[in-house]
Amino acid sequence: QVQLAESGGGLVQPGGSLRLSCAASGRTFSSYAMGWYRQAPGKQREWVAVISSGGRINYADSVKGRFTASRDNAKKMVYLQMNSLKPEDTAIYYCNTETFWGQGTQVTVSS
Repeated sequence: QVQLAESGGGLVQPGGSLRLSCAASGRTFSSYAMGWYRQAPGKQREWVAVISSGGRINYADSVKGRFTASRDNAKKMVYLQMNSLKPEDTAIYYCNTETFWGQGTQVTVSS
């Protein structure tokens, strides 16, 4: 069993930045890929970024160049640094590994 807990969301103006965190517990963290997803109101959940167990990172085209994902295996933490935020980035952001999901953290980009 795995528990994931996101934090760091909030309200930010367009062009601003936020850093999301995801704390993992329950099993060996370093052996598994970790992903970030988001779900905007009225839309399906979409993939944002994934970090493999080896540290390889892939991003959705919509966030490439603006978001940076990272992981700290010793702390069992995953991060998502979000810069140059746009109103269309407004969503609930979720941390994921395999079939496990966190409760999500709300990010709202608005002036």
